[in-house]
Order: sequence, then structure tokens, then C-alpha cells
Amino acid sequence: MVMFAPVFTLAQAITAPPAQQVILPPEVPESPDELLEPSPPLVPPRMVMETQEVRPLPGKLDSIPVFNSNSPEWVQKEGILLSTFPPQGKQTPSAHLNFAFKGRFDIFSHHIIKAKTRQQTNTMFQGIIVYNPNSQPVSLEILQGVSYLTQDALFVNLPPYLENPLGTVFAGPGSRATNDVLRGRRQDSFPAVMEIPAGKSRLLMNLPIPVAKMTPSSNGRTTLIRLSSSNAVYVATLAMFAPKDAKGKEQVPTLEKWEKLLKTGSLAGPRDLAPTLPGDKVPRVIYGRVAGVAEGSQWLARLTDQPQVDYLSIPQRGKAFSYILSTTHTGTFGTGQIQSAKMLARYPDTAYFAHGNYGVHYSLTFPLFNGDKQVREISIQMQTPVKANKSAEGLMFYDPPDNRVFFRGTVGVVYKDDDGAEQRRYVHLVQRRGQKGEALVSLNLKPGERRDVQVEFLYPPDATPPQVLTVRSD
Repeated sequence: MVMFAPVFTLAQAITAPPAQQVILPPEVPESPDELLEPSPPLVPPRMVMETQEVRPLPGKLDSIPVFNSNSPEWVQKEGILLSTFPPQGKQTPSAHLNFAFKGRFDIFSHHIIKAKTRQQTNTMFQGIIVYNPNSQPVSLEILQGVSYLTQDALFVNLPPYLENPLGTVFAGPGSRATNDVLRGRRQDSFPAVMEIPAGKSRLLMNLPIPVAKMTPSSNGRTTLIRLSSSNAVYVATLAMFAPKDAKGKEQVPTLEKWEKLLKTGSLAGPRDLAPTLPGDKVPRVIYGRVAGVAEGSQWLARLTDQPQVDYLSIPQRGKAFSYILSTTHTGTFGTGQIQSAKMLARYPDTAYFAHGNYGVHYSLTFPLFNGDKQVREISIQMQTPVKANKSAEGLMFYDPPDNRVFFRGTVGVVYKDDDGAEQRRYVHLVQRRGQKGEALVSLNLKPGERRDVQVEFLYPPDATPPQVLTVRSD
């Protein structure tokens, strides 16, 4: 059985922070990630061009399948959110994608409930059901797993750069969930191991998405789980309004009720906008929401001058170069590299690719080498330039940055400082569209010195690509 070991092993001893005690406002802010290409601002800000080289990111996504449930994002009609079960014996065969998971796989889910009237404030539950089609029991290991409501991780305003050693800094459920999984955490609501008898189903998750009784109101749930299965299993995530007893009191749905919905139900609604076919020339691109199985959970790479060498030459004094992150078909900065995970199975009205790579673990090592004869000050920073698809002189930024937040999440860095001491730091970043960003790490490299810097993060669901990692010599 394949085991996933998080890079930051020391953090496993840190327990998850308690949920923030908040009073849920009438309506939780919407998830900020964009379904459409962003429109240009009405009053264009001052554009700032940073002349530098823009490089594709070495490496590639691995082949680990990801159960990716993000359509419909706004759920008002109960039903099947995503099912990889076989279609045989189901009332709506087209709602089942017939894809089995075996060994390592991930589950990512993000859905929002919105109530416009008092009648719509009944509690919606989200269930994740796992079925064992084999003649022998299956052992399902939950390596890491977290699930947060938006009311547990509100989109609070935070500074662009905050040290986050204990994981208590977050803004939005995507920021909080990826921060926890980066540190190797598993909530108590998820068992370490689940045994599934032959021919039986078990509930991996059965949790509410409550909304306030005053309307309009909304709430969402973001879930990220890493698993390993000893044999083939099928997975489905479903949405159901809480059943009520004879006195009208809401009850937690049972496994039997979830199984009935899976067998007799149709796709949940309302459906999102259908995506634009990649390559179509249209005024505005619709990426679409993802519902299916994506290929790729991790992107691990050493960033070197060439594949044949094991070092990265630092830029000349006053120069910089950048590596692209989470690029889509419409924003490769002239490199032609599309990092969006391809879909192994999907519904026809959902995204053709897993744009944004939400929950994907980027583990990137910079083996920095100073070939100069002088000490050089080197910094590595994450940036959110204005998206471009054609080759240019460098990267474009706004002064001041756009009001819209395009990245909010925790980034880990591991390196040796100038005194030779190993440092492991977590930094929570908030970056707006067109923001240059601050240095994650700054080092003084002696002539001929080599030093590794490791950058780790899971791409947050509450973010909008693309970003870059920039190596700068001052």
C-alpha cells in the first residue's frame, strides 16, 4: 500500500486549531474563484512591467487520481453531486461515471448552500459514500483529511504576509483546509482506517451545511482528503436536505437514505454554465466548474538550469527569472505550458480540465548556485502578475494592485539560513491581482556556494491562477 508522507513531518505533532467562534452573518461571502475570464477594470490602474525571463515549471503532475466535486458550486436542489459508481441499476445512468479508485487517491469537494427564502433554510447535508465491489473486505486508509464550513473560516481581511507557525492564520475554508493538509493533519471526524465489507458501502462523511434562518443566507463546505485503498472502490458525494421525524425535527441522514438517493436520484442543481471548448475563439472564456476525476495530486520538481545538471544558477545582479504556477489555456505567459490537470472522467456540462489545480501539492526545490566571485543576496517570492498568454518582455503588475484577491493560502519554506541553521517556516499570503508580493526567503550566497530552498504549498480552492515563483538577485 502506498503511503503519503508530508514533507513537513515535524508539524504532524501540532493539533488542529479550534474553529473560530463567530456569529454567522446573514450571507457568507461567495467563493472568490472565478468561473469566467475576469473583466478588465473600468478605470485601468498604472501598469508596471518587470523585465525578466519567464520559464515553464520543470516536472509534471503525477498520475494519482483526484475525485473532484465542485459542480454545481451553488446547490439548491438535492441529488448526486458526483458519482463514480457503475451506471447499472441506477435510475439516472448518466449521473454515474464508472471509475474505480485503487491505491492512492484524493477527494476534493467544495459546495455552497444559499437560502433566499425561509423555506430554503432547511439544513442540507453532504454525504461521501464509498462502495466495495470486491468479494473480499477493503481497507481504506485516511492519510490526511479535513472539512471546513465557511462559517469556520470566514474570508477575513488579512495583511499580505503573515508568519503562520501554528496554522492559526487563514482566510476562507480553502485557505484553512490546504494549510492543515500541508501539515499532515487529519480531523477526528475521519478515522485513520475504514474497513468496508465485501459488496457493502460505508459513509466517509455525513456532515451538514447549515444556513442562518434570516435570509438571504449562505454557507459552504470545503473538504480535502488523501486516501489509500487496498482494492478497488467507487466513490460518490451527494446532497440531501435533512429528513424530518414525525414532529418535524431535522434528523441526520442514514446510510440507507444516502444509498436510496444514489440509486434513484439525479444530478444536483442548478447546473453551472457549460464550459467553452478549449481553443474556441470567443469574446469571453467560460472555464466551467469541475465534476469528475482529475489526474494529478502532486507536482514535485527540482528546478535546475538543465535536466543534465543538479543546480540552478542564480540570476545576474539586478536581474530575476520566474517559474509559472497553475497556468491555464489562456495564461501561459508565452511558455505554452498548461498545468491544469486533465480529466479522466467528467460530466458533459462541466470543465474539460481541472483549472486551478485546487488542492494540488506543489513541492519545488531550488538548488541555488552562486557562480559569481562576489557574495550575492538572493530572494524567492511568490507573485500574482496580470495574466498573459503571449510572450512578452517580462511580467506585468498593477500599481496599486486590483481589489480582487487572487491568492490566499499558506506556503511552507525549508532552507538553511546564513548561519547554517535549518529553518522551517510557514507564511500565509494574501495577494491581489497584479501584486508583486514579498520575499518568502532571502539569502546571502558566497562565491561558489550551493544552497537548497524548498517551497511547499497546496493550491488553495479560494484562489485564482496564475501565480509565479520569482528568483531575484539584488
